[in-house]
Amino acid sequence: MNHGNSLILLVTDCNPQSQLFMDYIAEQLDCQITAVGPHDATDNLESEKTLVLLDADHVDESSMQQWHGRASERPAMILAAFNLRDEDHAADVLASLHLQGVFYRRDSLQLICKGIGALLEGDLWMSRSLMTRLIEFYRRQQLNAYRPVCGLTHRELEIIGLLGSGASNTEIADKLFVSEHTVKSHLYNIFRKIKVHNRIQAMNWARQNLGAPPPSHQKAQRR
Repeated sequence: MNHGNSLILLVTDCNPQSQLFMDYIAEQLDCQITAVGPHDATDNLESEKTLVLLDADHVDESSMQQWHGRASERPAMILAAFNLRDEDHAADVLASLHLQGVFYRRDSLQLICKGIGALLEGDLWMSRSLMTRLIEFYRRQQLNAYRPVCGLTHRELEIIGLLGSGASNTEIADKLFVSEHTVKSHLYNIFRKIKVHNRIQAMNWARQNLGAPPPSHQKAQRR
């Protein structure tokens, strides 16, 4: 099918291998495709629909969160990740990012093209088993929403939620209009209540117990 009005944006380390990958997709799907580095500016996306493919081998967690923020502000932007190791890796990424599609390192070029086509048509692209894990994950988040979470106050929930998104103490302070000293005090109390010892453990706790709001409803493709 012709996807000439769509743009595929490959976020990766630009090299000859990624160029071959782009050439294959462009030929198979008859659409525009370009590559940018993980930290490159992309303010001029004027395509009717943009599919952003995040290369898990080259895009770190902080950059993925930034792309997630851009996608949330642009309804026509579809977010997917490729080069994921396995389903466990995909589930971990999906705990904090709203991805419409996931592709694994083992996936063939033909399967990737099929998945990209499905995403451009407005479908989800992930396995049934991964969808089941996501449903269970969001079900736990709904249950947590109706009961106190480890005795955390509303402000502490706000702070650990921002911490789970990768925000620094300075960014949390700016977001909540408080001082960094106040943020540090809250974090000390949070760590004690949820029984963790550092930011990484707290971020993992937040993603497992608070998570992000579920993505909009779309039809999932079986593979």
